[in-house]
Amino acid sequence: MSTLVTNIGELSTMDPARGRESVLRDAAVVFEGERIAWIGSAGQAPAADAAFDAGGRAMLPGWVDSHTHLVFAGDRSAEFEARMAGEPYAAGGIAVTTEATRAAGDYDLTRLLLGRQAEAAAGGTTWLETKTGYGLDVEQEARSARIASTVVDDVTFLGAHLVPAGSDPEEYTDLVCGPMLTAVRPYVQWADVFCERGAFTEDQSRRVLTACREAGLGLRVHGNQLGPGAGVQLAVEFAAASVDHVNYLSADDVDALAGSWAGWDAAAGEGTPGTVATCLPACDLSTRQPLAPGRRLLDAGVEIALASNCNPGTSYTSSMNFCVATAVLQMGLSVPEAVRAATYGGALALRRHAGEDRDGARAVGSLAVGHRADLHLLNAPSAAHLAYRPGMPLTAAVWRAGTRVVR
Repeated sequence: MSTLVTNIGELSTMDPARGRESVLRDAAVVFEGERIAWIGSAGQAPAADAAFDAGGRAMLPGWVDSHTHLVFAGDRSAEFEARMAGEPYAAGGIAVTTEATRAAGDYDLTRLLLGRQAEAAAGGTTWLETKTGYGLDVEQEARSARIASTVVDDVTFLGAHLVPAGSDPEEYTDLVCGPMLTAVRPYVQWADVFCERGAFTEDQSRRVLTACREAGLGLRVHGNQLGPGAGVQLAVEFAAASVDHVNYLSADDVDALAGSWAGWDAAAGEGTPGTVATCLPACDLSTRQPLAPGRRLLDAGVEIALASNCNPGTSYTSSMNFCVATAVLQMGLSVPEAVRAATYGGALALRRHAGEDRDGARAVGSLAVGHRADLHLLNAPSAAHLAYRPGMPLTAAVWRAGTRVVR
């Protein structure tokens, strides 16, 4: 069945192949099944089996949230209140969530995850990554990975999130690289490591990345969140798809990230992608860290993504609208740059940006013929309203793979 969405006042395709014409006025989209079949002027739209009148409102690709931690139980609001009262953030709070998550049954964890996925979809998110990392033993990490694989689109193994209390760091790293990796491997596409003080050292992180690469997983890195560190350099060295947080960057870090994009034609969206710098502004506000230098990274030629980092301790929100507004109002990005980072940038960070990807799914994060029909209609005449009216519920309708999931 084909559906025509017509009378779109502003259509932000985020398709690099369109160049300066990536924003269309008085536009229309036809999708058939899960794929986009046609894009162009509303006056030239072909017939379809069904029609939807967008009423002159703005449309953009569904958000691609490339960094979340959604498989958890429990509450850390007391920790948040203490942080707002002046206590510094430290990675050790993860242990509180680990205890609650281990205590929850499969049914409850699945129910909680489905609820969070629905909240994200209600805000326009149509492609969702999430991580393990609140189990921190072989059985619990495998359980988290299995549950996540039934709900979200991309699953990342983050056994290297924190060394559990009472464990020897070297022995735990061996566990992550061996039995734990083997147990989660059937359920995950990616591996990540928290390379940060209070978490994993550079040497331990290198061991994790090496083992996971040899197991055939794509790589990601939590890096440079709480201070300068080795995360960015390791991510580039291992050709990781992304390095996330990036709050504290040296000139060498920025140069390394920029250099990773030497084989990429940004104008055409073709070539070999480098390491995406994923900025997590909601987390930065909650932890009172300096906002990631998105403007500096873009000016250096680095592709960036925006993601929610939804988790119970430092960023308990899945609102990509909020992240886009913050990037515009406080990080120095223009509205088109922020929207691109939250759609096409997230797809780049997950290598879901073009063509037929590794498991046959259609490209996401941009609107083009053949791409997945992930559409986000705003209750506003332009995408500028995301930052112009911050915090307002602007999502009017959402289609995910051609199926309307928000009305």
